[in-house]
Amino acid sequence: MKKILILPLLLLNSMIWARDWPSWLGPDGTGVSTESGWRNNLEKQAWKTKVGVGFSSVSVAGGRLYTMGHDGKKSVGKETVYCIDAKTGKTAWTHSYPAPLLDYLHEGGPCSTPTVEDSTVFALSKDGILHAYRAKDGEILWKKEMMKESGMKKPPDWGFSASPYLLGDLLLIEAGATFALDKKTGETKWKSQTYRAAYGSPTSFKSGKSDLIAVLKTDGLVILDATSGKTLAFEKWETSYRTNATTPIVRGDKIFISTGYKRGCALFQYKNGKLTKLYENRNLSTHMNNAIPVGDFLYGFDGNVHMAGPKDFVCIRFSTGELQWRQKDGGLMVGSLIVAGDRIIALGQRGEVAIAPVDPKKFSPLTRDQVIGGRCWTPPVLANGLLYLRNARGDLVCLELSE
Repeated sequence: MKKILILPLLLLNSMIWARDWPSWLGPDGTGVSTESGWRNNLEKQAWKTKVGVGFSSVSVAGGRLYTMGHDGKKSVGKETVYCIDAKTGKTAWTHSYPAPLLDYLHEGGPCSTPTVEDSTVFALSKDGILHAYRAKDGEILWKKEMMKESGMKKPPDWGFSASPYLLGDLLLIEAGATFALDKKTGETKWKSQTYRAAYGSPTSFKSGKSDLIAVLKTDGLVILDATSGKTLAFEKWETSYRTNATTPIVRGDKIFISTGYKRGCALFQYKNGKLTKLYENRNLSTHMNNAIPVGDFLYGFDGNVHMAGPKDFVCIRFSTGELQWRQKDGGLMVGSLIVAGDRIIALGQRGEVAIAPVDPKKFSPLTRDQVIGGRCWTPPVLANGLLYLRNARGDLVCLELSE
């Protein structure tokens, strides 16, 4: 009888740590996964494929991976949404459509990441074409042209870069204004006040019994009522290059933002309908990728990819902004990272991967290796023991990390 029970228990234990990554910043929208039990081994490549030019990250759900890429042609180019078997790398379905490359100061191609919920995939093109697909076969359920819906005459400088965000029955899309769409039909339920475009994605939080939305527009931090889209609070936050490209990090009533071009970071408290600044400093200036919160600490890359100056990996205290450590690491440069279990997975902008314990006292990599070439601005993703890495030219690599 004991032997009969042992096998199911072992199978259960082997499954506990596995988890999907269905959207930008993962299952909880923080860049953190509870997945554990994976190995610090960067040598076992499971598969490699091409997904086109771009910076779209991957979403993983139900054994499949979703991402986007462009064929690289400027004049009559096309963009493609890919559905790929997450374990084998074989293509399940694709959908292509005409789209501009929009390569202003970078390679171009889509920057938004598909969002998956149940049987539906939502994907936003670089020029604002939003598709809802049936996940199993790619059938188009509905389509919406967000540039036309918003009244824009042309896409933002770096295109539509924010990822679709699900909040209950609503799908939030950044198109100058924030739009709340019915996720089943694409019908517009409300539209917020218009601001200069957000390149980072929105997030949501609770204030009392109310659902609120925080989004960092190019003009500044905006707090919206999730039922109406009404602006409840605004804090001006601009950079010298008209670019805010990160997602606010919310803990309770505290909202952290950080942007590039030496603008730095700040923590605000939203209380009684007002934003109060608790601190502002330049200990962490994240350019295009988010810092990752763990406990009362934030881990992130300080610096800009296009400018001289610091390009360091740092840890600061969330509640005070106090610097905990600064790693001057030329190998990683200005990269991106996620946290899975008790470890950091950092991807440098030149394709080097470092795995290190989550530690507010020091950065001590357990392993590091050059895994993928090219320009790497897209965050890594770990889902169900598989690590996915992507570069700007469209190489998508999968490493086997499960035990």
